[in-house]
Amino acid sequence: MNENIESKLKSKNIKPTAMRLLVLKVLSEQKSTISLPELEKKFEKADKATLYRTLKTFEENKLIHSIDDGSGSVKYALCQDDCKCYPEDLHVHFFCVKCKKTYCLNDIPVPVIDLPMNFSLESVNMVVKGVCPICRL
Repeated sequence: MNENIESKLKSKNIKPTAMRLLVLKVLSEQKSTISLPELEKKFEKADKATLYRTLKTFEENKLIHSIDDGSGSVKYALCQDDCKCYPEDLHVHFFCVKCKKTYCLNDIPVPVIDLPMNFSLESVNMVVKGVCPICRL
């Protein structure tokens, strides 16, 4: 597992430090997105600035993406291996109004936005809200 995590970092030109390896391991174990405060709870003894810088490095190198789901806390999730975080790579996110978890719906792409002339698309954030299958039970 650690070799896989280390190779994932190297494939994105990220130096595999101990903290980066640990953060990537936690991110890869998530079933839904995770916020910085949730991640801080998992690394109580770690320096918060280091944790934040690790996430920023991951995001800048297209290893993770951030999601503003309207909850007031930015969430993070691993990108798929072939993702370059271009608008055409983006997918819909689902926010459960009951458990407050946000899920990547990787198989549902964000619809193509046909902007008027002279407008330039830089990012798209599409969040669908409802009740997840776990909360529906």
